[in-house]
Amino acid sequence: MRGEAEQGETEPMWTMPGEGPTSSGPTVAQGPRVRAAGRVAFAGVLAASLVLGASACGSSTTAAKPAATIARSGTRAKKVSGTANVAFAGSLELLDDHVIGPAFSAATGYAYEGRGGGSYGVAHEIEAGELTPGVFESIGAGPIDLLEPKFTRWYVQVAASPIVVAYDPKTPFAPELRAIAEGKRPLSDLFALMEAPGFHLGRTNPDTDPQGQAFYEMVELAAARYHLRSGTVAKVLGGLENPSEVFAETALESRLEAGQLDAASAFLSQAVQLHLPYVALPAAIDFGDPGLATSYARATLRLTDGQVVHGVPLVVDATVLGSPRIGVQSRAAATAFVAYLLSAAGRKDFSAGGYHLLTPTLVGDTGSVPAAIRHAVGRS
Repeated sequence: MRGEAEQGETEPMWTMPGEGPTSSGPTVAQGPRVRAAGRVAFAGVLAASLVLGASACGSSTTAAKPAATIARSGTRAKKVSGTANVAFAGSLELLDDHVIGPAFSAATGYAYEGRGGGSYGVAHEIEAGELTPGVFESIGAGPIDLLEPKFTRWYVQVAASPIVVAYDPKTPFAPELRAIAEGKRPLSDLFALMEAPGFHLGRTNPDTDPQGQAFYEMVELAAARYHLRSGTVAKVLGGLENPSEVFAETALESRLEAGQLDAASAFLSQAVQLHLPYVALPAAIDFGDPGLATSYARATLRLTDGQVVHGVPLVVDATVLGSPRIGVQSRAAATAFVAYLLSAAGRKDFSAGGYHLLTPTLVGDTGSVPAAIRHAVGRS
């Protein structure tokens, strides 16, 4: 998608909650990206019964709008024509469908619909014309790269999403996992535990999901960093698509909550939002620090199609997609949604959801970025 908006399209003129003509808002990154310090408890707008869906790419539309989120945004905007149809990485489901989506609608008047799954799987569906969203939020730029230049020529980096090892607090292995999480036992013990007989580990598919790739590569980096015994990677993971431990991203944590797994790969955001105990990993192997991209790239993985991929930082990247099947009004709504992600309110939700905020950075053909988004990152 190149150049300006379609003829006749007008960009929405509205103000972000917490921002105005004199507010600073996000700025264009002109140097090292900044990670937010510390972690903030997730906003209390999710019911305790919320769990991730059971299908890899099942439809997930917002039915209810949490009162606390709408109240935060102030007076509800008048409803306008257009729907922000958002395709997102499965790990963003709770945040998008139950926090950001409803708040965006309350603030702008646009409707919101969301659908999630493994980022690469979603990208392939978009490429094949099976999905026609106006927005794509991916973990890592790789899935968006698959859609260039036909659907987009740019993306914006929003936040980092490091991986952790979440665990069932009722598993017989919980005391040992807790001791590792609290630093009472060395982190190297985590990998010995995960290869123990009877330990049920869950992860996602590396062929379709960046988290699945990163978790596999994390174990590889850990084996070198902690001088783990030969064969640890194979014993922990049991092959690329081990059917005993590979699950859809949108179902993995719900299986963990149900007690079907002892531990599972997870993004920090998922553990925070679902109130799951977890073992944090050092930045050197958690793929959450863009400044360590060169170090992460040392990890490699050969996928089932023979493609070799290298470790990359796990960053939430967002873009507006162009397609003849996306109308002018929906294109405007999509632009408004990405701009909302970069607003003070949207960034607050990301931080509360367990993400590490980054200085918003535009990548690609910035000339094709809608003006509202350029403005949101300081390129007005």
